[in-house]
Amino acid sequence: MDLARLWLGLLLPLVAALDFRYHHQEGMEAFLKSVAQNYSSITHLHCIGKSVRGRNLWVLVVGKSPKEHRIGIPEFKYVANMHGDETVGRELLLHLIDYLVTNHGKDAEITQLINSTRIHIMPSMNPDGFEAVKKPDCYYSNGRENYNNYDLNRNFPDAFENNNVTQQPETLAVMKWLKTETFVLSANLHGGALVASYPFDNGVQATGTLLSRSLTPDDDVFQHLAYTYASRNPNMTKGDQCKNKRNFPNGITNGYSWYPLQGGMQDYNYIWAQCFELTLELSCCKYPREEKLPVFWNDNRASLIEYIRQVHLGVKGQVFDQSGNPLPNVIVEVQDRKHICPYRTNKLGEYYLLLLPGSYVINVTVPGHDPHLTKLTIPRNSQTLGALKKDFHLPFRVQLDSILVSDPSCPMVPLYKLRPNHTAATKPTLYVFLLTLLHIFFK
Repeated sequence: MDLARLWLGLLLPLVAALDFRYHHQEGMEAFLKSVAQNYSSITHLHCIGKSVRGRNLWVLVVGKSPKEHRIGIPEFKYVANMHGDETVGRELLLHLIDYLVTNHGKDAEITQLINSTRIHIMPSMNPDGFEAVKKPDCYYSNGRENYNNYDLNRNFPDAFENNNVTQQPETLAVMKWLKTETFVLSANLHGGALVASYPFDNGVQATGTLLSRSLTPDDDVFQHLAYTYASRNPNMTKGDQCKNKRNFPNGITNGYSWYPLQGGMQDYNYIWAQCFELTLELSCCKYPREEKLPVFWNDNRASLIEYIRQVHLGVKGQVFDQSGNPLPNVIVEVQDRKHICPYRTNKLGEYYLLLLPGSYVINVTVPGHDPHLTKLTIPRNSQTLGALKKDFHLPFRVQLDSILVSDPSCPMVPLYKLRPNHTAATKPTLYVFLLTLLHIFFK
């Protein structure tokens, strides 16, 4: 009998198939711990902080050598359930985890993706809100906010205006987490609409608000990212699937164009964490019935996977001095798309720039030295995973101590309010301004 049980155990999968139902904190933790135990070679489970009520904020890392930072391997993240009553994303991320680990070594695409990327997944940023929902509602439940009644997606520092709110434990945990990794691409998953929204959520005149939009210097990349996700979802790309909601052409929208939002996470990621982030609205109903979950998974699976692949867009590499030392805190940006918080190399001298195929001039600037300009062309290479690799070897020696002493961080103040003309790439021209006035007068 014991021998029979042994053989049966060997034949069964390592983790029982994840069922399509809502997993509360205990069930979610049990699943994540089971995955981490049974797939320890490609996963690592850790807690980045606690909610107001003391619930753990879990993150599962999927990747080759998941505990280690490896040179040239980009960091990707998914975050869901910022609003406790927006539940679809939470379950989709659990099923994404299940899909990734069970297909590693079996599916060539998934295996390559895991071996070339570190994927960080936080299924629930607001576990207190989720547990507080007693009567699910499609439009609003009392679990939207955290236990202190704060909307976590209005709780981050804002680059455009003062955001005078008390930052919550969940928000502070995420901000601290962003400083520990060199995240390149991410998305936060919501409900209540069906659209892929891209930055900025807030704005000023210099970013295009006269035209009811707010564009980043990387607007071409963001529109590509949003369309990449939406186009693989059979309903999102239609743009008009939710009743009483506006029509979104191709299933995408600029956040500010939809409605201005102060203190949002996607703007914070882009400005202060050097991480491109989208907000993915995945369901017209915020808390749909459990029997609908398989449909949402089938509609979003290809989009979730393909969006992760986009972390390999553009160019990546390291910056070295004349002696071969990797240089941290070095500005590496495209010459004509400067960020208001300059994008810099990490402590290992690594940089990542998400760019579409084309020719660019890369500006590499070491503090105290003149800019080093290099022209490069990013080829069309969509069939393989891997950004163009370009290392920069600077023709001078750098005192590492002087670089490390300088503070590369940007102040947590409304940066665009202080420097409205900083971002020339998004500044409306006089021509656009005159067109806007004509539109107002003759509307």
